[in-house]
Amino acid sequence: MKSGFIAIVGRPSCGKSTFLNTVCGQKVSIVSPVPQTTRNKVRGIYNSPDKESQLVFIDTPGFHTSEKKFNLYMKRLVASTIDECDAVLYIIDASRDVGEEERAIMKIITETSKPIVIALNKMDVKQSYFFPIVEELKQDLFKVPFFSMSALNNKGIDEVLTKLIDFIPEGEPFYPAEFYTDQPPEFRISEIIREKAISVAKQELPHCIYIEILDMEMRKENAVLWVRGFIYVERMTQRGILVGRNGEKIKQILQEARKEIEELFPYAVYLDFRVKVQPKWRKKDHIIKKLME
Repeated sequence: MKSGFIAIVGRPSCGKSTFLNTVCGQKVSIVSPVPQTTRNKVRGIYNSPDKESQLVFIDTPGFHTSEKKFNLYMKRLVASTIDECDAVLYIIDASRDVGEEERAIMKIITETSKPIVIALNKMDVKQSYFFPIVEELKQDLFKVPFFSMSALNNKGIDEVLTKLIDFIPEGEPFYPAEFYTDQPPEFRISEIIREKAISVAKQELPHCIYIEILDMEMRKENAVLWVRGFIYVERMTQRGILVGRNGEKIKQILQEARKEIEELFPYAVYLDFRVKVQPKWRKKDHIIKKLME
């Protein structure tokens, strides 16, 4: 039996979360066209069909070169995850040309002593920078095995998994075979609500949103999980966007979230959330640290 932890790293929107969800066969990490949707270390668990290997993937925030406080926390999160894992899966978006962020990640990758596998994702997209990317990789990462894949269409993933299994140590599984994540219910619920809020807000305020769950109560008389909390934004104008005219937007967010959450749990769910303003929360250490836990 082999088992180990794999850090997934890459630029924002390179397909890390899509890869994780495809491999685990369930929705583990929220997905959005908005860059840097992932903020935490999100664990997804893959058990090989022969039951001889278990890979525990840790999806990290997209690596971004901004020096803003929130981005610096996320960069440190990426670095600490690499240190904690047995191997690294570096996912590259083959539909985008190599830029400053990609070269910064490549530099970090070259400095680790951990085994690395590179996956060039989105090879199904018509616009491809495959050959320029390979030329960049040859400069410092020429000995690292790389593969082409489409995480969205589940193509080329098996080859990536096989190579990662080669790199992990012998050992007993960390989780039972039926597990595909170890996220607590509070985290999964808050992430789904955040995903739906981002979807409704579109490009207007995705990074200004965070979710706080105040309490969860199972009401046994009618088998309903009652969840109460806040959706925070930074300004009153942003609150107006999420609430919408006559509350239509917040109603839409909670309806869509409830539908998806009820697919995860064997009981009905009621969401009682209000939109609240927390000015400049992305500059407040205590809030950022809480979100990164």
